[in-house]
Formats: sequence, structure tokens, C-alpha cells
Amino acid sequence: MTRPWVVGITGASGAVYGVRLCRFLLARGLNIHLLITDAGWRVLKEELGWDAARRKEMLEKHFGGYSGGYVYNPIQDIGASTASGSFRTSGMVIIPCSMGTLSGIAHGASDNLLERTADVMLKEGRPLIIVPRETPLHAIHLENMLKLARMGVRIIPAMPAFYQGPQSMDDMVDFMVGKVLDSMDVEHELYKRWGTTEDETKPGDPHRPD
Repeated sequence: MTRPWVVGITGASGAVYGVRLCRFLLARGLNIHLLITDAGWRVLKEELGWDAARRKEMLEKHFGGYSGGYVYNPIQDIGASTASGSFRTSGMVIIPCSMGTLSGIAHGASDNLLERTADVMLKEGRPLIIVPRETPLHAIHLENMLKLARMGVRIIPAMPAFYQGPQSMDDMVDFMVGKVLDSMDVEHELYKRWGTTEDETKPGDPHRPD
């Protein structure tokens, strides 16, 4: 059985990236453990119109009914399964990742379940993928990212490309999510790869939920 992936969503702008990744994985029949910081819920409300006061209802509305399943644990539940290295996972993606969360991980703070779970990935040698979203970056941001990169963390900044000819915001989101899926070694057709023709691949994914 395929081990679940952990997906973390923080208070950085770009909540749509995390939502799109979760829906793609669930549509492909994969299971996820979902961690959302309080600031992450605020951004889901501000950017996507989610009702942050009805968290479980919102999750079921947007992530229920797929062939894959999700487990949601409150961010302060440090006794949740992902807080232990004995709970086996495929790895963790934090998308988007705020500079505060990135700093906490780089310094081993483990102040909440998301940071503790990331710490577990590091100590157990499992894949940890971080999608930071901030600009401009100052020296502390860069030093924290360098520290994590030297530990084997994959850093994928939210920097959409344009060589695939995006026609909409969805296309730009799909590109970033596709780059994350590449690092997760999950097959997809979310964007046209460089050097391919329309006959070899095509933008978008026929299995992507509406």
C-alpha cells in the first residue's frame, strides 16, 4: 500500500497552490494528511472565500468524494500520528510555506504540529518539499533556505514559468503544482514540458477535478 503524503498549508499567499495539489492527489487515489496553520486558514478565507469558522465542513466540501482520502488534524494536536517518526509516510510538502514556518523548521522549533512533522521528515530522512512564497527576500530568508537545502530539503519557490504559454491563472497554478509533483515522483500532465510537441503531451490533466 502506498504511504500517505503530508501536505501543509501556511499563511503565505498562494493558498490555491496547496488546494490544487491536494485535489490532484486525492483524484489520483492517493491519501494525504492535511495540516493547516491558523494563518493558513486566514489566507484560505481571504484568497479563496473559505469559511474559516466551519473548517471541517470546508474540508469536506473541497476534498471529500474523491477516490483518495484525507486526514485532518488541528495544528496544535502534537499527539497526532504525523508527529511521530514511527508513523510511516512518503514525505511532506509545505505549499505555500511562509517565512515564519520556514524559519521554525530551519531552527528546529517544532512549535506546532506542522513544524514538528517537518522535523520528523528531517530526522527520519524522508522527502521534505517546501514551496516558499515571499518577495523580496532578505538575508535571513535566504540563509534559512540555504540551511535547509544543505540538509536535503527540496526548495521550489512559487515562480511560475511562461515557456508553456499559460492562458489563465489556472495554467500558472498547474505549472507550479506540476513542478512539485515532479519532486514527489508523481506522474502528471499538468503542463507542456519543454522540448515536447502537442502530440507528445498536452497542458492540463484530464483527471484534474473541476
